[in-house]
Amino acid sequence: MQITITKMIMAAVTCEERKIHGVPVFYARDEEEQERMAVMLSRVMEAVAHDMGNGVYIIVKH
Repeated sequence: MQITITKMIMAAVTCEERKIHGVPVFYARDEEEQERMAVMLSRVMEAVAHDMGNGVYIIVKH
């Protein structure tokens, strides 16, 4: 039997400190690095990166 995590926010990526709480946060220097980090994390975690439009990407396992 295999157990997998689904429907969960795995992490967040932002350039702004203290904006996110409750999940692992990765801080980027600028928006370009932020986008690269979000894409890479989504691949590694086998998840999807979503741009929240407020300077935050969330990595979600669907």
